Amino acid sequence: MNGAPHVRHARPSDLPRIAELAAEHAAYEKDASPSPGLAERLAVLLFDVPDPQLRCLVAERADGEVVGYATCMPELSTWEGREYLHMDCLFLRDGNRGLGLGALLMDAVAAEAQQLGLTEVQWQTPAWNEGAIRFYDRLGGRAKEKIRYTLPVMD
Repeated sequence: MNGAPHVRHARPSDLPRIAELAAEHAAYEKDASPSPGLAERLAVLLFDVPDPQLRCLVAERADGEVVGYATCMPELSTWEGREYLHMDCLFLRDGNRGLGLGALLMDAVAAEAQQLGLTEVQWQTPAWNEGAIRFYDRLGGRAKEKIRYTLPVMD
């Protein structure tokens, strides 16, 4: 597709590319690569359930190449007693940052929240990711200092 860069909902044919981008995202954040079969697991979560909670948006350059993605899903805030939209990932390939695609992805995530009747989007970024922090600050995001833990419960 030719035209302006844009953001759209992911399609099943995008899943191999999204899995590649997720691996690049993990490497960028100095984390372990996703385990094999990510595209297939995402297919189930996004397309093979009656009421999918996970949403995936992709950023396409004018030449049609998918160069970024954002994933989000509703979650519940016990303290607020209401749902919000949790953005789990937002990633753009190196060389595609600073072109406005990140803002398009954030606008699309905010639109997902509005469509669901949710009044807030929450997300996190590594403390060392100064570029992302500047980007989110420019958008009006407000940081809350926390440390994220994971607890494996199965091998």
